[in-house]
Order: sequence, then C-alpha cells, then structure tokens
Amino acid sequence: MDRKQCCVKLSVQPSRGLMDEKFIVLVQNALPGSQLTIRALHQCEDGHSWEAFGHYTADTTGTINVSEDPSIRGTYSGVEQMGLLWSLRPIPGSKPGLRMRKKNIQTPMEVTISVYQGHQTEGFADLVPLSGVVVERWYMAPGVRRIPVTEGGLTAALFLPLGPGPFPGLLDRYGLGGQLVEYRAALLASHGFASMAIDYVNSKFTIETGKMVDNQYFETAYRVLQQHPQVCKSRIAMIGFSFGTSITLKMAIYSEIIKLSAVVCISGTHVQPVDGSVEEILRFPYKNAGKTRFSEKDEKIWRDQLLPIPTDPSLKADVGRLQCPLLLLVGEDDQNWPTQESALNIKEMMAQAGNSHLLTVLSYPNAGHLIEPPYTPHTRSSNFRPAGMPEKVMCLWGGQTVEHSRAQEDAWKKILFFLRENLYGDRNPTLFSHL
Repeated sequence: MDRKQCCVKLSVQPSRGLMDEKFIVLVQNALPGSQLTIRALHQCEDGHSWEAFGHYTADTTGTINVSEDPSIRGTYSGVEQMGLLWSLRPIPGSKPGLRMRKKNIQTPMEVTISVYQGHQTEGFADLVPLSGVVVERWYMAPGVRRIPVTEGGLTAALFLPLGPGPFPGLLDRYGLGGQLVEYRAALLASHGFASMAIDYVNSKFTIETGKMVDNQYFETAYRVLQQHPQVCKSRIAMIGFSFGTSITLKMAIYSEIIKLSAVVCISGTHVQPVDGSVEEILRFPYKNAGKTRFSEKDEKIWRDQLLPIPTDPSLKADVGRLQCPLLLLVGEDDQNWPTQESALNIKEMMAQAGNSHLLTVLSYPNAGHLIEPPYTPHTRSSNFRPAGMPEKVMCLWGGQTVEHSRAQEDAWKKILFFLRENLYGDRNPTLFSHL
C-alpha cells in the first residue's frame, strides 16, 4: 500500500439523518487517478449482512465526491448519490429470499461506509479499508414519540411529532405479511403527521380468538386517533399498501363512521367482494389460485388471480362514491397485484361517476410491488408467508433496481406533498428534516 494512501480521508455528511434524507460521501487525500472502491455494509436485526459498492477513480486533487462522480461499475453505476443504500444486497453466501425491513424503529439503521484500494468486488472481509465511517439512518426524528395503542382491543403504535399539535392524523396499513409494521408511520410522523400503524393480521384479538378482525376494528382505530388531544379530528387520512389498500378503500367508501380528508393507496386494487368480511376479502383471490404463474426461478406470480378486472359491481369497491382525494401509486412491473389494470378501471369508474377530479395516479415503468420509502433496497423477490397460508413461498414482486429506486424516491416526495396539501392546506407543517 502506498504510504500516502494511508492518509485517505472519508467523510459522510450528515452522518446522522432521516431515512429519506440524502447524504454526501466524500473521499479526500487519495493519490490522483487512483482506483478506489467505496462500500456500504449493513447488518440487519435478523443477523444477515447486506452490501453495496461502487468503483471510482480519484480526480487530479485526489478527491471523489459520490454525489458528483460516476461509479464505473459495482452494485450501481453512474452518478448515484444514494446508490450505496438503494443498491444494498445480501452479501455472497446469504440464504435466498431475504428482504430488508426495520423492526425496531427506535434504533437507527447503522451503515458502515468504507473505502478500499483498487476496484474490489469480493473478499471484503479479508481486506483492510483505508478509512471508514459509521452512518446512522433514522425513521424517527428527534422528539417523535412512539405510543403503544391497545385501547379497544387494538394492536397499534401511534407516532406523534415534536410539539403540542394538534397534528393531522394518518392511519397506516401494510399488507398480509403480518406483525406491526412501523417504519413508514414513524417516518411520516417525522414529517409532521400523527401516524398510527395498525396490525390487523396478527392482532392480539386474532391471536387470542383465532378470528380475523372485522370492520369495527378499523373504525375503533379511527376513533382512537381522532380523539387523541394532539390530533386534529377533522384532518385524517388513510394510507394502505398492497392488501391494506383493499381495507383502506372499503373503509373510505362504505364506513359511516370514518370520514377522511385524503386516501393513499400503494400497489393495491379495488377488486373485492363489496359485502365481504375482512377474511372473505382476504381469501377472495385464492378462489383463482389456478391462475398462479411461476417465473423461471420458480417464484410465484399472483397478479393474474384478480384478472380480468370484474364487470360485476358487487366485486369492486365503488370508488365513484369517494368524497375525498385519492392518490394511487402503481408499479407497472408489479407481479403481485394487477395494480395497473386496477388503476385504469378506477379511473374509468370515477370518470363515469363524476368524481375523477379527486383522483391522482402515479404510474412507474419497471417499478415492482414493494414501493417503500426512498433508498430502501429493492427486493425483486423474497420469501413470504401471507395470512392463511401454512408456509413461506418465494414470491416475485417485480421491478428493475434502478427504475424501482427512482420510483420510490419520486413517489415519496409526491406522497408528502399530497398529504400536506390535503391535510394541512394553507398551514405550514412542522417538518423535521435533520437530526
């Protein structure tokens, strides 16, 4: 190793920030024209390690700025300021089917960013880095509070922004993977929304009784959020992902109790038995299990189970009755749900009903099903055990890494704008952009 290379300086600013906040990675004091590898390493809470890396060449001053200089190759290429995060992948030798999801959002995602001499692609564990920095990525901004919610039999967590409020409220539902998924609600609270994450698949009620929750469960969640002294009761929205969109649309359209100011549906569909219970809606696609396809890697493709989109009105949520703005997010390579076909039909239904002015559709080519907050690593397929199935299966979610990552970043900005516009109006929310 050249003696001067021992003096290489690596800095990341900010080294502590929110998950949706960009950072600047800067290498200085390298030999001009030297070949260097910049690598990110993260160990998940489940013990599995993920890595990303780019190959760079130092300029005439011995400097590399990841936000300005191109990666020649690696897990990403070109000028990609956040490539060290969104291109994270399981390290070689990991078991197949992994997906990165933060469980304990009261601790940060820690990422070690290091610089190595030469253009390296493997064997990092045996190499000595020239320099390294530990970066913290948080879903909870300083002052955001997490409050467990068990009132009314709920299994939920409420995240309150810093300050006295009152804040607009959000009810957040993920899909059929089960357990309480909190990271998006925490991040939304970091942007000024009182956000409640709800577990409706493996709730305490379901565990104790063996029964699925019913509509009343979601109406209880709405009431609990609405009645909180730091929540503005007249400004509440719902955000649903995957199967969570089915419940979100059902409640937004048919509930006599839930009155919403806005709805966000990510990677979902309006196809459902309108008069069905939560369990009946859940099991409805399984009636067409014979339409399941398999990829060349034997990954399950479920999107055809709800195709063609029914013409029977009893099998579609009547979006023509919606009275609040609706934002639809569609990944055009979604292999799990027929989101693109559903969005087209929703658009037609709302146009016929005269409420199409309430609809905004964001459709992303080559984006898959798992549209998450920005810089979340793209997972094209993973092991998955939906509610009601006895074992995990390998599920194809779809998407191409670069386009999917671009979609996540763009969609998140537009979700925040949509929510601010419809929940805050002319008021300026208290935003938390830095830690």
